[in-house]
Amino acid sequence: MKSAVITFPGSNCDRDMQTTIEQISGKAPIKVWHADTQLPEGLDFIALPGGFSYGDYLRSGAMSAKSPIMQEVIKAAKKGVYVLGVCNGFQVLTEAGLLPGTLMRNRNLKFICKEVELQVANSDSVFTKKYNKNQRISVPIAHHDGNYFAEDKVLKEIEGNGQVAFTYTDNPNGSIGNIAGIFDKDKRILGMMPHPERAIDKLTGGVDGAALFESLFST
Repeated sequence: MKSAVITFPGSNCDRDMQTTIEQISGKAPIKVWHADTQLPEGLDFIALPGGFSYGDYLRSGAMSAKSPIMQEVIKAAKKGVYVLGVCNGFQVLTEAGLLPGTLMRNRNLKFICKEVELQVANSDSVFTKKYNKNQRISVPIAHHDGNYFAEDKVLKEIEGNGQVAFTYTDNPNGSIGNIAGIFDKDKRILGMMPHPERAIDKLTGGVDGAALFESLFST
């Protein structure tokens, strides 16, 4: 599977994402800069990493969503290329219109950095097939704007379509429906606030995030 990691000004998890992809897939991803106007040919998977792109000015992810490369990411996603957005990457995906809803300031208006417990809401996807439905996993979060919100009509649609990927068991940020991650309607795009790429090694705290990448790269 040919993959790429997009780096924006202020990304700080791009190296973590690159290392994880190489470790699990056996092949290093291609590094792509936000100002590039073309993606490498033949991509199967694109990752948008965490960080604080453009310093989170305006709304988190709003400026990155207008970066030249995002027009190509949108085109690739519409052609069926798998896309994963983690933390700031999730925010960029919502701002770019690839995922519904938005990410607001945490309920307590404070930055939160800790390990959280998630429940797998849907294991029927390319990203989650190596988990069991309702399985509980431990994955770290590190965000100030992770409070997921969608209007009632949109929320009902997301839940009815099985687009909720992960939920928090103890909601740390006030997200509606305890939502920690969602898919698009085709389940080829996943956005999530927790960092699975930081949970692939026992030496750094745990391995519960590894199954997400193993699911993807066994496709």
